[in-house]
Amino acid sequence: MAAFDTTRTTYGSAIIAGRLTRFVTLAIAALAAWNDARITRNALSFLTDRELEDIGLSRSDIDAVAQSPLIR
Repeated sequence: MAAFDTTRTTYGSAIIAGRLTRFVTLAIAALAAWNDARITRNALSFLTDRELEDIGLSRSDIDAVAQSPLIR
Protein backbone atom coordinates (compact mmCIF):
# COMPACT_ATOMS: atom_id res chain seq x y z
CA MET A 1 0.00 0.00 0.00
CA ALA A 2 1.30 3.47 -0.90
CA ALA A 3 1.26 6.43 1.45
CA PHE A 4 1.36 10.12 0.53
CA ASP A 5 2.85 12.81 2.69
CA THR A 6 0.41 15.71 2.38
CA THR A 7 2.03 18.04 4.90
CA ARG A 8 4.65 19.43 2.53
CA THR A 9 4.07 22.33 0.21
CA THR A 10 4.81 21.80 -3.44
CA TYR A 11 8.25 22.89 -4.50
CA GLY A 12 8.46 26.62 -5.00
CA SER A 13 5.02 27.55 -3.72
CA ALA A 14 6.43 29.10 -0.55
CA ILE A 15 8.79 31.22 -2.64
CA ILE A 16 5.96 32.43 -4.86
CA ALA A 17 3.77 33.22 -1.84
CA GLY A 18 6.65 35.15 -0.26
CA ARG A 19 7.22 37.18 -3.40
CA LEU A 20 3.53 37.92 -3.75
CA THR A 21 3.34 39.02 -0.11
CA ARG A 22 6.40 41.24 -0.57
CA PHE A 23 4.91 42.80 -3.72
CA VAL A 24 1.63 43.59 -1.95
CA THR A 25 3.47 44.98 1.08
CA LEU A 26 5.67 47.22 -1.10
CA ALA A 27 2.65 48.40 -3.09
CA ILE A 28 0.81 49.37 0.10
CA ALA A 29 3.91 51.15 1.44
CA ALA A 30 4.31 53.07 -1.82
CA LEU A 31 0.67 54.10 -1.75
CA ALA A 32 0.98 55.28 1.86
CA ALA A 33 4.15 57.27 1.06
CA TRP A 34 2.46 58.90 -1.94
CA ASN A 35 -0.55 59.85 0.18
CA ASP A 36 1.65 61.31 2.93
CA ALA A 37 3.50 63.41 0.36
CA ARG A 38 0.21 64.57 -1.15
CA ILE A 39 -1.17 65.64 2.23
CA THR A 40 2.07 67.47 3.11
CA ARG A 41 2.17 69.20 -0.28
CA ASN A 42 -1.45 70.35 0.07
CA ALA A 43 -0.95 71.61 3.63
CA LEU A 44 2.15 73.60 2.70
CA SER A 45 0.52 74.99 -0.44
CA PHE A 46 -2.24 76.59 1.62
CA LEU A 47 0.27 78.56 3.70
CA THR A 48 1.05 82.14 2.77
CA ASP A 49 4.53 83.17 1.67
CA ARG A 50 5.00 84.85 5.06
CA GLU A 51 4.08 81.66 6.94
CA LEU A 52 6.41 79.60 4.75
CA GLU A 53 9.20 82.09 5.42
CA ASP A 54 8.58 81.77 9.17
CA ILE A 55 9.31 78.03 8.99
CA GLY A 56 12.29 78.53 6.70
CA LEU A 57 10.74 77.47 3.40
CA SER A 58 9.81 79.02 0.09
CA ARG A 59 7.25 77.92 -2.49
CA SER A 60 9.98 76.17 -4.48
CA ASP A 61 10.86 74.00 -1.45
CA ILE A 62 7.39 72.45 -1.10
CA ASP A 63 7.93 69.51 -3.48
CA ALA A 64 11.32 68.66 -1.98
CA VAL A 65 9.94 68.71 1.56
CA ALA A 66 6.93 66.60 0.58
CA GLN A 67 9.15 63.93 -1.00
CA SER A 68 11.71 63.76 1.80
CA PRO A 69 11.51 60.75 4.13
CA LEU A 70 9.92 61.34 7.50
CA ILE A 71 12.01 61.28 10.64
CA ARG A 72 10.12 59.46 13.39
